[in-house]
Amino acid sequence: MYNFDEIIDRRGTNSMKWSPTIMDELFDESEALPLWVADMDFRTVPEVIEATKRVAEFGIYGYVTSDKHNLAFVDWVQRRMNYTIAPEWVINTPGVVTAFSLAIQTFTKPGDKVLIQRPVYYPFTNAIVNNGRQVVSNTLVNQKGRYEIDFEDFKRKVQDPDTTLFILCSPHNPVSRSFSKEELVRMMDLCVANDVLVVSDEIHNDLIMPETDPHVTVPSLGEKYANHSITCMAPSKTFNLAGMHLSNIVIPNDRLRHQFQRTMSQVGIGGMNPFAIEATTAAYTHGEPWLEGLLDYLYGNYQYLRDTFAKELPEVVVTPLEATYLVWLDFNALEISQDVLGEKIFKDAKVALDGGDWFGPEGEGFMRLNLASPRSVIQEAVEKIIRAIH
Repeated sequence: MYNFDEIIDRRGTNSMKWSPTIMDELFDESEALPLWVADMDFRTVPEVIEATKRVAEFGIYGYVTSDKHNLAFVDWVQRRMNYTIAPEWVINTPGVVTAFSLAIQTFTKPGDKVLIQRPVYYPFTNAIVNNGRQVVSNTLVNQKGRYEIDFEDFKRKVQDPDTTLFILCSPHNPVSRSFSKEELVRMMDLCVANDVLVVSDEIHNDLIMPETDPHVTVPSLGEKYANHSITCMAPSKTFNLAGMHLSNIVIPNDRLRHQFQRTMSQVGIGGMNPFAIEATTAAYTHGEPWLEGLLDYLYGNYQYLRDTFAKELPEVVVTPLEATYLVWLDFNALEISQDVLGEKIFKDAKVALDGGDWFGPEGEGFMRLNLASPRSVIQEAVEKIIRAIH
């Protein structure tokens, strides 16, 4: 029904992912095959395209106001996660990165410690440092390719009175963990007991692979956890709508929500994009069949990549893909430096991947590969990497 095999030329369309200038800056290779930044090379839901066409053809792009996109999001969460969100809990920001930066500004003071779990999405570190706070890592433990939480270390760090905020990545980017209910409750209990506010980045919550248990959103764990958390979701990763700049920030606690909104007002964040309203509404209303087809296709890409590396280059450990469309590749058995690995991948193979060290020092010797491209593109990239390493 949906053709995810179609090759769509994104060059010359202002795509960051395919920009020769940006690839030259990041990888010193402008013609590399781009499998780095997390957007997809697939057209979005057909109903989304039709909805944005109607906005374009109307021809007036003035100030807009609506709640229908948030109501569609609330319905989506009820259907997909069996969790009821009150519409008034939902605040829209231009992005999830914007949201946790606002949370840092609102709920911490300069010099406070903010806990993260490296190796983790690098804007976490940037947001903490750029706002004059201290980065503290409860580093995830690599257990033969699958990452686990070091709960003793987590407990020690949330008990530090200078630790005031924990930014959770769930599902986790880049190690692809979909945390269990038991793991989430254990972390939340420690945070509640030590008055550490939790910002849960759940932007990949819809991208749960076919053989993985359903996603558990933090506020669904219980009222005391909902009142002690800010949950960040968005249609951007799910439906390839990152350029629409609309995210859904769920804050059940009235006091926290009003404080967050005050900071938004102070920095002048407000207003809506008419295209984003219609695109988001259409995606959450009509996008379920498209998403199910996408998940099957992405998992097929993963199975191809995993099986090919196992056969042709078994030294590379492919982290199990529980969620997201981002695969974490461990090259450490090759015993080469990150710089040499970059030369092999970026220059010799001419494939652009996120360097593991971007995600913190714990990512040394790793690369992150974006699976959200037609299978022929993934096959080309895997073959180039294997040939370059050999």
